[in-house]
Amino acid sequence: MRKSLTSLILFLSFLAGCTPSAPVLPTPTPEPAPTLVPTPRPNSLYVNPGQSLGPISPLVYGSNYGPWAAVPAARLTEAEASGVTVLRFPGGEWGDRNDLKPYQIDAFMAFCQRLNATATINIRTMKGTPEAAAELVRYVNLERKYGIRYWAIGNEPQFYEAALGEPYGVDRFNREFRTLAAAMKAVDPGIQIIGPELTNFGPDPEKNPKDSTGKDWMIEFLRANGDIVDVVSIHRYPFPANNFAPARTMDDLRQDTAHWDPTLQYLRSLIQEETGRELPIAVTEANSDWTKANGGEATPDSFYNAIWWADSLGRMIRERVILVNHWILAYASGGWGLVAPAGPRPTYYVYQVYKNFGEELLYSASDVADVSIYAARRKDGALTLMVINLADSPQRVTLDIVGSAPQTASVILLDPTHNAADLGEQPFLDDDHLVLPPQSVTLYILK
Repeated sequence: MRKSLTSLILFLSFLAGCTPSAPVLPTPTPEPAPTLVPTPRPNSLYVNPGQSLGPISPLVYGSNYGPWAAVPAARLTEAEASGVTVLRFPGGEWGDRNDLKPYQIDAFMAFCQRLNATATINIRTMKGTPEAAAELVRYVNLERKYGIRYWAIGNEPQFYEAALGEPYGVDRFNREFRTLAAAMKAVDPGIQIIGPELTNFGPDPEKNPKDSTGKDWMIEFLRANGDIVDVVSIHRYPFPANNFAPARTMDDLRQDTAHWDPTLQYLRSLIQEETGRELPIAVTEANSDWTKANGGEATPDSFYNAIWWADSLGRMIRERVILVNHWILAYASGGWGLVAPAGPRPTYYVYQVYKNFGEELLYSASDVADVSIYAARRKDGALTLMVINLADSPQRVTLDIVGSAPQTASVILLDPTHNAADLGEQPFLDDDHLVLPPQSVTLYILK
């Protein structure tokens, strides 16, 4: 994302001297998204615990991080408990305007160990060189043996022309991408290359990013580099539509979550059409707003942004995205940041709920307006139901679970008065109905 630069914020000195490795996870196998059908019972929620949709990638619970956006010392404990599983470094345009230094990498890896998070790195592309990219991979994976698997090339390259003040189209980016990828893989053939990191991508080809000659950035990228890219990535910030758009509302966010599905489905079909194969998809930057807006009913620091993100994340999981990075872990001003100087923001607690969700996705569907449901199986065998009420009023909805359902469930609740609160054992169904608080995320754990 195009972020204005602030002065460089150095990492905490006690981290800089540490050199541990972040955990390295295997590459998730790309799987086609399930074809969802209407629920067998109209106006109801439906779950089939016997219909597995495959493993949930552990890398979907991520965020962004950078030398310019360090977590305040007073908030390290909360960051460590966040549930964030992967960090993209250095987030945003900073990495295209600065060369990463060894001490910054070392401090970042120490921080990843504190969070037990996997690391991904974006190499400098705008004014970057193959030699510098190769040297970064050599330092990180050969000299320091950090074993970073995922490396991204580019950060919203459709903005490079404006940033450089010279012609820069998709053809030039494709050539540079290929050269950089080849140099990096020559050093470590086992790395996975992520790209093209486009923003403003959606299901309507006419509205998708074009360069100054009219060429479609994603289509031309896939045609030129579909054989060497390992993970296809996009960014998504739906609001505001432009600098003159009115402030977004809760209803704007409520209606937006459904746009994830066609966006990801179109990208998957485009990958298949242009490359002849399936490739994993990553969403490496996402938030409801690309500006630093704050203090509104639907700005990134608002409670309703948490509801939006909970449903957005559920839809990305259902569409088999393998890597997701929320924008951003910490930020000193404006509305961005899971953790702010004053404490965690509401969206922070979405991760507190999801870290109890499970590892295996199960079939679920909703035919109820403003209510979403996602089902999973945990390692302990528990069935979990993530039920999100986007409406401003409570809802009493029919739930149909194939097989018998327990009378009680352990409940974790995120709503305007509960910050991912563990409510313990609660009555589960009322005459086959769930009673959902307004603007809520409820996780039911059934054993």
